[in-house]
Amino acid sequence: VVYIPNGVIPGQWFPTEVGTGYALSPTLMPLAPVRDRLLVLSGLDSVPPPPPGERQFNNHADASTRFLTDVTPSRTLRAGVSIDQIAARTLSADTLLPSLELALESVDSGMSCDFGRSCVYTGTIAWAGPTAPLPMERDPGVVFARMFGDGAADQATRLQLKGSLLDSLVGEISGLRSRVAAADRVTLGTYLDSVRDVERRIQRTMTENITLPRFDRPAGVPESFAEHARLMFDLQLLAYQGDVTRVTTFMLGREFSGRTYPEIGVPDAHHPISHHQRDPVRMEKCARINHYHVSLFAEYVNRLRETPDGDGTLLDHVTLLYGAGMSEGNGHVPRNLPLLLVGGGAGTLPAGRHIRYADGTPLANMHLGLLDSLGVRIDVHGNSTGPLSFL
Repeated sequence: VVYIPNGVIPGQWFPTEVGTGYALSPTLMPLAPVRDRLLVLSGLDSVPPPPPGERQFNNHADASTRFLTDVTPSRTLRAGVSIDQIAARTLSADTLLPSLELALESVDSGMSCDFGRSCVYTGTIAWAGPTAPLPMERDPGVVFARMFGDGAADQATRLQLKGSLLDSLVGEISGLRSRVAAADRVTLGTYLDSVRDVERRIQRTMTENITLPRFDRPAGVPESFAEHARLMFDLQLLAYQGDVTRVTTFMLGREFSGRTYPEIGVPDAHHPISHHQRDPVRMEKCARINHYHVSLFAEYVNRLRETPDGDGTLLDHVTLLYGAGMSEGNGHVPRNLPLLLVGGGAGTLPAGRHIRYADGTPLANMHLGLLDSLGVRIDVHGNSTGPLSFL
């Protein structure tokens, strides 16, 4: 799952045609090379009933919390189980980690939170239980250590000494090479090269952070937004390629994100300009941010397509959900959410289309349909009325 904050500009996001002959919208144009693996969904609403005794706000806390739980957050810290964690209970039987929860911004980054709601609601989309929000990790070095190392402290020491995790596995790797077929030796070599590349990039970031002035961010986090995002995407690719986990959630930004994007000509804080009040200049800047996020996601999708996996590629065998918990940020609109399903789903996801569902179709119906396609079947989720078909 890849989550984007503060909504989108719907007129720039949604295609006007439905079916296989639709034209990609301006915001989605970076995904043109993988159009055959792209399923655009429209018409889905996120308006489950509020908790007993409370009213519906349709704000930022609601958007991020309901995205995967379809439960409106309570004034007390309570929501519901998110579908990523429901999937992880089944899909993690043979993996090292049940799931990874990643983000580019932290809850304590000084941003605003919704009035009367915990900041936790806008800082995560993953919930292990109704009162168990999962923290999102933003430091790629810590994520790498969790995936491959024997502890964050040991991995940090190894990186600072410019050594590699793989240096301690020379014997095991050599033995494995001698036992597998030639084609698998090529695959193994490519995977190990990818691990070393990510290590080198994390090393470089940690070294740079030692010499740079102090920043209000943890050591090991790249200064560049794009490099940070690419590193986190590459870690997810490595996790899937090595079957470290089969479930990830990744927030490109948290709700209320005030990040600025001067690198694309948007020096304005994201959240304030998302309340654009129909100002065409602000709307154009928001659309530019949406396009930038999609372009970084498209790079990741292309990497998945270029990575062999079994009898196809990683893109053939994954299902990616990309989208936001509100449609238009200007009014926190929870209807007609911007949603993409990307990948082949190991043959379960016939893509290359834009599907427009009937007005009022619950987002939770998509949750059920998505879980069904993964072989994880539950009877009800949030205010679902039945699983969607993507056929």
